[in-house]
Amino acid sequence: MPQPIPTAPNAPAATLSAHSIRLEAVTLVRGSQHVFEGLTLSLQEMRIGLVGDNGAGKSSLFRLISGLDQPQQGRVVVHGCDTQADRRQLSQHVGLMFQNPDDQIIFPTVAEELAFSLTARGETRQAARQRARDFLAQRGLDAWAGRAIGELSQGQRQQVCLLALQIGQPATLLLDEPFASLDLLSQARLAAQLEATDQQIVLSTHLLDHVNDFERVLWLEQGKVRADGPGREVCEAYAANVRERARAERGAAHA
Repeated sequence: MPQPIPTAPNAPAATLSAHSIRLEAVTLVRGSQHVFEGLTLSLQEMRIGLVGDNGAGKSSLFRLISGLDQPQQGRVVVHGCDTQADRRQLSQHVGLMFQNPDDQIIFPTVAEELAFSLTARGETRQAARQRARDFLAQRGLDAWAGRAIGELSQGQRQQVCLLALQIGQPATLLLDEPFASLDLLSQARLAAQLEATDQQIVLSTHLLDHVNDFERVLWLEQGKVRADGPGREVCEAYAANVRERARAERGAAHA
């Protein structure tokens, strides 16, 4: 079995930028399950991937960073904003895209969905809708403005969710399995959309090709960081571990 890649040490508190995500000795308990216990992380790189089995803690980490869950112990600080004390300000700093776009989309048309990200921050409805149309036009998507969400494919709805996050310009985008239900063409379109953004991206996925070239990938296992390092190295180690476990299971089944 391959040896785990050593976890990168966390930077001393004095050297951490205010423009980073920090988890400080975080414990999260859900029911009788300890999801995280004393987890400390600093996430400063512009492209960070999360890999690991289902139930490893990837979505829970996103919920902590976005303020949807609060730790029982420790604290989470997002670009200088405490997720508990400064929760109302969090949407200015971080946006979360759920795995299923239908869990996120509220409005019947594309322009209205994008405009909501702006009216939620105080813009007038008229100004927000005009800005949404301009935002789409700048990306060659003028024709999408009045389209009904129900007419869009799964991949297109994922694009709308991402656009709705991008127009609000939070510093960080948290993307939970964005490629999971997309065909290859839709994956390529979404990957190009992500590559073009200058926002920090933290992306969880089981499709390792999408984070192979990321500067940093974390392999989570039962709420702990099993490995932390360059994308290709961590992805190869995780994939090798999965193959080894699959062989062991096959061997046990035939024993």
